[in-house]
Amino acid sequence: MPESDTPKTTFRRVMLKISGEALMGDTAYGLHPPTVERIAREVKVVHDLGVEICMVIGGGNIFRGLQGSAQGMERTTADYMGMLATVMNALAMQSALEKLGVFCRVISAIRMDEVAEPYIRRRAVRHLEKKRVCIFAAGTGNPYFTTDTAATLRANEMACEAILKGTKVDGVYDKDPAKHADAVRYDRISYDDVLQKHLKVMDASAIALARDNNLPIVVFSLDEPGGFKGILAGEGTYTTVHA
Repeated sequence: MPESDTPKTTFRRVMLKISGEALMGDTAYGLHPPTVERIAREVKVVHDLGVEICMVIGGGNIFRGLQGSAQGMERTTADYMGMLATVMNALAMQSALEKLGVFCRVISAIRMDEVAEPYIRRRAVRHLEKKRVCIFAAGTGNPYFTTDTAATLRANEMACEAILKGTKVDGVYDKDPAKHADAVRYDRISYDDVLQKHLKVMDASAIALARDNNLPIVVFSLDEPGGFKGILAGEGTYTTVHA
């Protein structure tokens, strides 16, 4: 394809953060293979544009550490179980991407060499340079940190130009749009306003880390067909969290 015909994208390297619940589809628990495949196709379309893609997928569709802790389980153990859930989701996404012909690596913060690579920053950067999708699993490898924080940490380490957070709504609202018809969507909002207004974009640690490194967060709807590609082309409906 001639260079003049190549679609222009806003970012060269991005972190795509999605929740484990996004892989559930209409089911109540676990993985919904057609939904995983649909998201993989969205990733492939963007990858084919030449964008280098990192991914972090939550584990809430299988096990959420905070909920396990609330039910009496020791918090550290519950968090490690949640990290293992993210590895399962990462492997499912890797399988779906490879079925589409996209080279992919699952990189785990907890060593499990039979199923995933250990996290080595320079090796991960090299994978991205070779146009492989890198899926970072097992969070930060530490309890008490969410996958939001892990995504922000890895995005900074990989020198990503933005975090794209795919959700079920098309941006950040002043209140839950599913419960309040008068909810107002922000086009742009500052990190400090997100923290002060307790808006549920990402947890406070992740927002603070993004703010300290001036890393923009783009919140968009993953349920919108072509939404991921549209955001990178500067199209569609979304909210940017910025300085």
